[in-house]
Amino acid sequence: MEILRTPDERFADLPDFPYPPRYVEVDDLDGGRLRVAYVEDGPADGETVLLLHGEPSWSFLYRRMIPVLAAAGLRVVVPDLVGFGRSDKPAQQEDHSYGRHVEWLRQVLFDQLDLRAVTVVGQDWGGLLGLRLVGEHPDRFARVVAANTGLPTGDHAMSEAFLAWQRFAAAADRFEVGRVVQNGTVTGLPADVVAAYDAPFPDDSYKAGPRVFPSLVPTRPDDPAAAANRAAWGGLARFDKPFLTAFSDGDPITGGGDRVFRAVVPGAHGMPHTTLAGGGHFLQEDVGPELARVVVDLIAATP
Repeated sequence: MEILRTPDERFADLPDFPYPPRYVEVDDLDGGRLRVAYVEDGPADGETVLLLHGEPSWSFLYRRMIPVLAAAGLRVVVPDLVGFGRSDKPAQQEDHSYGRHVEWLRQVLFDQLDLRAVTVVGQDWGGLLGLRLVGEHPDRFARVVAANTGLPTGDHAMSEAFLAWQRFAAAADRFEVGRVVQNGTVTGLPADVVAAYDAPFPDDSYKAGPRVFPSLVPTRPDDPAAAANRAAWGGLARFDKPFLTAFSDGDPITGGGDRVFRAVVPGAHGMPHTTLAGGGHFLQEDVGPELARVVVDLIAATP
């Protein structure tokens, strides 16, 4: 497996993101090793909040939430998925699969960081991967906050907005990550913030992950990841710990997906589910502090 590593200087002077990177290594499942980055803030003995980003963003997406959570006395852990941020980037699209990314993340969170009693916040692919792990390893998790995400099995039609995004990612001549994030927000992003989303990708050779991720989402029942996702739904259907949905009101990709979780997951019954006004797909940019306070309130109310 050919692995690319973004030069450190690409991450100089990031706006409002002073957190030094930490690193662990995992088995790349192809005879080598991958270096995976994460940032951490808050007291080491606080309850652990795990923030999982999606496609094509990185941990920088959570910079408006991390200070709110840390100030509430929570330990905040924010990894960069393989292929994104400061983490290593397998160079070929064929090196990426849904199953591999689940296993790479599992190794980071459980084998390397040994996280337990976790409150996980998953948005976009952060939910597609995080919810798989919740379904497969429920004992590791104390609470779940699902935000603009899902766990598709290919048994139900995806939105036309998602299918259009899938086609674009596969075929577009130019794939500008910062512009993709801007297009998924309601608020205008300053130039230095857009540049921070572009930072992990010096050129197109680094973008195999962002390019291929949309095609890895199961859109048919016989998709390679469909069976494992169905099995994870079985785990979620038995998950009776607090499960909260906090979707935004302006996401054409995942809008309405919160209803499935509220119907299926026992831990979602009777919870104060919320819809955050004024948020697009990347609600962390638009209403990040508000989402952080939802998480703080959930943890305070469910000791």
